[in-house]
Amino acid sequence: MQFIADALALTCSFAFFQWLRLTTDPAYLLEWYVTVGLITWMYWALVLWMGGLYRDFYVRSPFDEISLVFRQTLLGSAVMFFSISIDGARSVRFMFVLYWIATFVFVVIGRFIARRLQIALRSRRAIQIPTLVIGTTARVQQMITDISAAPAWGYSAAGVLLLDKGPAASIGMDLATLRSVEELPHFLQTKRVREVIVTVEHSDHELLMNVVATATDNGASVKIEPDLYDIFSGQARTMQIYGSPLIEVRTQLMQPWEEVAKRLTDVVASLFGLVVGLPVWILVAAAVKFTSRGPMFFVQDRVGKNARIFRMAKFRSMYVDDRRGPTWTDANDPRVTPVGRFIRKTHLDEIPQLWNVFTGEMSLVGPRPEQPFYVEKFTAMVPYYRHRHIVRPGVTGWWQVKAKSNPESLEEIQQRLRYDFFYIENMSFKMDLEIMVRTVIVMLKGHGRA
Repeated sequence: MQFIADALALTCSFAFFQWLRLTTDPAYLLEWYVTVGLITWMYWALVLWMGGLYRDFYVRSPFDEISLVFRQTLLGSAVMFFSISIDGARSVRFMFVLYWIATFVFVVIGRFIARRLQIALRSRRAIQIPTLVIGTTARVQQMITDISAAPAWGYSAAGVLLLDKGPAASIGMDLATLRSVEELPHFLQTKRVREVIVTVEHSDHELLMNVVATATDNGASVKIEPDLYDIFSGQARTMQIYGSPLIEVRTQLMQPWEEVAKRLTDVVASLFGLVVGLPVWILVAAAVKFTSRGPMFFVQDRVGKNARIFRMAKFRSMYVDDRRGPTWTDANDPRVTPVGRFIRKTHLDEIPQLWNVFTGEMSLVGPRPEQPFYVEKFTAMVPYYRHRHIVRPGVTGWWQVKAKSNPESLEEIQQRLRYDFFYIENMSFKMDLEIMVRTVIVMLKGHGRA
């Protein structure tokens, strides 16, 4: 609906602007108007999409939507007129302002109409969003009541998970009842649940992490009703739905333009690094090959985005006659060769992974990919470990530039997860640039783990 409303609004603004121009410029053939109109429409669709304007705005304030439309139309109009104006005449600047105002007004009007239409269809239950409610019986009952009393939000309770093991009949509705968190994946997939609302009296962090990881892995957004302490102490930023403060956990982590910029940076930087640095990589490969017996590369299976297995290569930094199974590298590990010690400290052993970045299996920045053996082992120890796989793994990451590695243990895994989740929760193109700069500094200082 948002897309259709924008298409109609942009068509109207283009027609209105061309009508105004007829007073000063000669008329063109119909084919010219159609061609230019289509190109302009595609341009604006891209500008609005990259600004995140095709996310669901029904749970957000209309003022948030209007402010974002204001920003994107101003930016888009500026880019357009920068590219076509040459002499900088006053008339061109005036037409720029006029065109931007027309585009902004028509898009806002179109989105207002679309929003009212969405509300009307939700109120009549023509549009429903399957929702799972998790919490204690009393709080679930209150949330179900709030959902029923506010059909304009479009939420439709598809089932409940009662943490105090109360009977589903006690909440006064005939709803599917889950017996445990382990049943979540099957229920979310079969019922096509889009939203999960968690409402508990006291935050169970382990439970919340499991719910969030499972829901986002299955494409559902999560909204959590926080403790009052969290709200008043300023630890939680909330949004209002049904009069209740809810923390929102979304499946879309970055703005669309940031996702495009991140991927474009991955492709350009990896290709540049592989081609320009080729003489250095040949020297490193030769040093590895001729100073110890074995191949130049060490290739392993790793777990990537959405738990897909891919092959990742490094310059070999260990002797090949080690017979131990999968294990983390220890400090002063005797398996590491003299050349391997240098390339590990300077992170030169990671260079072949630029090929994985170029092909899209990895990103320059993200959580480090682990071996399938360790993923299974760590998931058994920390069930929400798999949440790391909602993003592409990276050559470097927040943990690599901020923390020190310790021997394998539950505490070390949890520490790594804290750093990984901090990155995932705060993902942005700006943060990626910061991590890349910090990585260069770490490489120059030779602080890598040998």
